[in-house]
Amino acid sequence: MGASIETFSKLKPMSRFPRLRRVLHWAMAGLLGVQFGTIAGLTVIGSRRKKKRKPYRFPTASAVPIPAGEDEVTIYTFGRDLYADMLEAIRGARETIYFETYIWKSDHTGRTFRQALIEAAERGVRVYVIFDDFANLVVKRSFLRLPPALHVYRHPAYSVPWNPKRWGRDHRKILVVDDTAAFVGGYNIGSLYAHHWRDTHVRITGPAVSELQNAFADFWNMHRRTPQPELEPPRRRPWAGPIRVQRNVPRLQVYPIRNMYLEAIDRACERVWLTHAYLIPDDEFLGVLFAAVRRGVDVRIIVPAESNHVVADWLSRGYYTQLLRYGVRLFLYQGAMVHAKTATIDGQWSTIGTANLDRLSLWGNYEVNLEITDPAVARRMEEIFALDEGNSIELTLDQWTRRSVVAKATEAILSPWRPLL
Repeated sequence: MGASIETFSKLKPMSRFPRLRRVLHWAMAGLLGVQFGTIAGLTVIGSRRKKKRKPYRFPTASAVPIPAGEDEVTIYTFGRDLYADMLEAIRGARETIYFETYIWKSDHTGRTFRQALIEAAERGVRVYVIFDDFANLVVKRSFLRLPPALHVYRHPAYSVPWNPKRWGRDHRKILVVDDTAAFVGGYNIGSLYAHHWRDTHVRITGPAVSELQNAFADFWNMHRRTPQPELEPPRRRPWAGPIRVQRNVPRLQVYPIRNMYLEAIDRACERVWLTHAYLIPDDEFLGVLFAAVRRGVDVRIIVPAESNHVVADWLSRGYYTQLLRYGVRLFLYQGAMVHAKTATIDGQWSTIGTANLDRLSLWGNYEVNLEITDPAVARRMEEIFALDEGNSIELTLDQWTRRSVVAKATEAILSPWRPLL
């Protein structure tokens, strides 16, 4: 009898308020149902809008080499120009090619890169290829099966869920040819990106090439599987210079790119100009932007009017009211998807890379950004920002507060998902 009483006493707290528990369970299930239904509906609407979209038209800047210390920097704003120079570098390679991408389409552009890499290996160049398998699940498996002459690492589509060190997509886009040229930025490989997306990439030549060589080699050596060869790090890397490479490494739980942004914005005295595909900042990031506005800094952000991820658009819009009320100026890019991940501050500092302003990039993915402290490069970045701003429509607080009740409700329904993206 004592045992029964004891058992009952242990169970009693669990059995208390059964009706309330059922109500809460059903409420949670209903909320999730509404959220998933909203996401599904937005996805269908976004897909239909893409089919009806007008031809892509947007201004681009010429790719002009800019001296930066002992290095030379060339900034690309049009995929066709970038791909032409990347392919020229691959075809001229003599010793090594390090090629890393997130998405690699099996279209004409993707096949051209594939063939150029194979031909390089056939003439004796050591070719190393890394791509993210999850990002390419819809790509033909036959396209991604490369000849044995190429050394290939597929970053696994599914990570071990119970080990945070195994999380993270490989969102990087790097090409290093010999020790002479390195490319990095937002462009994936595909015909869509060659003509229809406004993105930003950069080529560097000079001592800083070794920094991207080292970034690739570290990633390869960390993940390679036997009998894949180990890569030797560069023999010489500069201690000083205007170009630094910042890398997020989830396996080591190291995420310096977010701190790079926070430190740079905290230093700003005149202007902070950001261009980003997805704007889902955390509270500390918002705080440093608002602090900059309070001390008189001109803070502007260009985002796509409609991105390639309609749900990301709606999550981003949940921050617009707060940003506008605190004095941040928002510009909606027109006529194309702007996929750039760039910033320029005070005519001195710039960054170009692969990391978006969201938690997936700043806290989760493998990412790489160049941090460039050089007035000539910053001046060019400001010219490009002005060109993009001229192709954007500024969103005012008055316009935004007059959006529909349906839009406000959609933002509220999706708001719990913001911390996850």
